[in-house]
Amino acid sequence: MKVYLTAKTVLTPEAPVANGVVVYESDGKTGTIVAAGARNAIEVPAGAKHIDYGNAVLAPGFIDIHIHGGAGHDVMEGSASALAAVEELLARHGVTSYCPTTVTAPMDVTLKSLEKIGKAVSDTRAGRFSDSGARARPNGIHLEGPFISTAKCGVHPLKDIQKPSVEAFEKLWQASGGAVSVMTAAPEVDGALPVIEAATKRGVMVSLGHSDAESAETKAGITAGGRSATHTFNAMRSLNHRDPGILGTVLTDERIFADIVADGVHVAPDIVKLFLLAKGKDRAILITDALSATGMPDGKYKLGVFDIEVKGNLCMNGDTIAGSVLTMDAAVRNVMSFADWNLANSVRLATENPARALGIEKKKGRLAAGCDADIVVLSDEGKVIKTIVGGVVA
Repeated sequence: MKVYLTAKTVLTPEAPVANGVVVYESDGKTGTIVAAGARNAIEVPAGAKHIDYGNAVLAPGFIDIHIHGGAGHDVMEGSASALAAVEELLARHGVTSYCPTTVTAPMDVTLKSLEKIGKAVSDTRAGRFSDSGARARPNGIHLEGPFISTAKCGVHPLKDIQKPSVEAFEKLWQASGGAVSVMTAAPEVDGALPVIEAATKRGVMVSLGHSDAESAETKAGITAGGRSATHTFNAMRSLNHRDPGILGTVLTDERIFADIVADGVHVAPDIVKLFLLAKGKDRAILITDALSATGMPDGKYKLGVFDIEVKGNLCMNGDTIAGSVLTMDAAVRNVMSFADWNLANSVRLATENPARALGIEKKKGRLAAGCDADIVVLSDEGKVIKTIVGGVVA
């Protein structure tokens, strides 16, 4: 089936286009964009179904590369029902693809979770989708830990943090069925650099984080293959004007991406603005770091194997912030508010930039011919009107 969408504005990779159109072809489970641009420059196929979104904005579907759960479920549960609940919630907030994110846990627990989540990723990559409607789809697993710093572990259990080794990484990789796409690692920890190199050779995007690294150690991690930084400012050595450490390098090194939790809780709005000034519209990425509590009332929830207390926007494990209840559409709106950015540039941080970091920009994160028909319909203020996953309206 061929479909064409029209709206006041279409966010193409080159620039926003007024009076735009997106044409895609779908078999009811997957879809591919045929063309996107100005209505007067694109020939609409005869017989194509027309959906008009009026004064709305057509944007690429959001990509969340760091999310632990939502709708009362943690992704480490790994069951089809748990992942479906998370994915339905994500789609309601404009997310069309995501990286289910683990947290440091006993190795046997992590391996079992990776087997379950890895199957879901493998099914998606093979085009095997559920018939239960459009939901966000997993791109690949994000391993947050166990190769992190004990000095900057945040809520990750100290007893389960492991010394980095290629052997341990391979065990995790094999358990996932090769479904790991992102790995957070601390470059300064003994044994980390060979693991970063091994993961990079596997096609994994290594993100430097949960780290007490000095500048030189951070640069060594980048040379070994590090391509990004995890929840910048959080669980990192603090910035010092005489000892800039990992933050000084992350904010100034144009080779790497960096992501941030723009909820106004993890970092203050002015720091979000500072981060965006440093990394710019081409290297900044929005993540949610969302927990099972996202979309749920206040109370006690799980992150991996431990409990989290949620009150409003605060997620705490004792005295330590532990993830968020942020949604990606709210993160986009926060960038518009905190930094006075326009919608197009703010959306880029949740679409094209994470796709480029993952190396999947030819299929995800853009409204362009050949890309998946993952589309979010937005108001001018960034509120989600409709989400389309693989050409299927959620």
